[in-house]
Amino acid sequence: MSDMRIALIGTGSWGTAMAGLVASHGHDVVMWSYDADPVIEINERHTNACYLKDYTLPGNVTATNSHEEALTGADAAIFAVPSAFLRGVARDCAPYVSDSLPVLCLAKGIELGTGLLMSDVIASEIGHPERIAALSGPNHAEEICHGSLSASTIACESVEVGEFFKELTLSPAFRVYLSSDMVGVELCGAMKNVMAIICGIAAGSGMGDNALALIMTRGLAEISRLVHACGGEAMTCMGLAGMGDLIVTCTSRHSRNRTFGEAFAHGESLEEYQSRRRMVVEGAAAARSVSELARSKGVDVPLTFALESVLYGGVTLESVLETLVNRIPNEEFYGLDE
Repeated sequence: MSDMRIALIGTGSWGTAMAGLVASHGHDVVMWSYDADPVIEINERHTNACYLKDYTLPGNVTATNSHEEALTGADAAIFAVPSAFLRGVARDCAPYVSDSLPVLCLAKGIELGTGLLMSDVIASEIGHPERIAALSGPNHAEEICHGSLSASTIACESVEVGEFFKELTLSPAFRVYLSSDMVGVELCGAMKNVMAIICGIAAGSGMGDNALALIMTRGLAEISRLVHACGGEAMTCMGLAGMGDLIVTCTSRHSRNRTFGEAFAHGESLEEYQSRRRMVVEGAAAARSVSELARSKGVDVPLTFALESVLYGGVTLESVLETLVNRIPNEEFYGLDE
């Protein structure tokens, strides 16, 4: 793969780490940012310290506030903006995206009101969904930017597009596996954030390791049921995008969803936490959109429903915990029959 020009839409922590990863292969990366400060810092100092401290981007990474400048002449585009802003950003980018441009989606979530996956949100604005891939896995930017061993899954209905992005991102320290299960990979990426908040709340409330293991395994069962109901493959939930991402997001000190859960248990609101950290807690938004999708499919996701009621329904932690522990245990793997 000869040197190319890659447009990277977004300058958060994951987008910054991905920019460095792609640029390390010799490709020129042009990052787009809504805010002016990251553009100035990236162009003048090759850093983005607000999101990734102690990391210097390669010299072949530049930044701009112009969608046109970022995308004109690009050989591929990578979208790395929070799920809540993805549609608007994709719409603004659409005039500069050619019909054949390969697109990789890093955003994780489900759109509230439509139930669309993030790749579908992009496709609804730029067209040609067959050229859109999604990457998901246990990928904390704080480790990837420093070359720590990591792995991820790229899902795409086109083998050619999947192979393209695999070659673009693959390195000795960043392993990439391919999948055709877009639904499974993207739903796993959205729902693991919900479970991470719940694990954070449990840890912050003084619950032990047994409780965290319970939340993760029953959370994985919820994920599997919704993936199955939406036409995805339940086996995907056992892979990097499912179990792998679930484990790291529920346990890591780098996880903003886990740390938000801990802060929430100690009395900090979602708005206060996001303002303090200057980062979006994707799992909080996903609690609403996943619950909405599950209800539309008739799927039981009690942990997700519980988090939704705590964050948006005014229900206390004590009340929702009592409701959960008073449930009569069902068969362990119910809801997966054809």
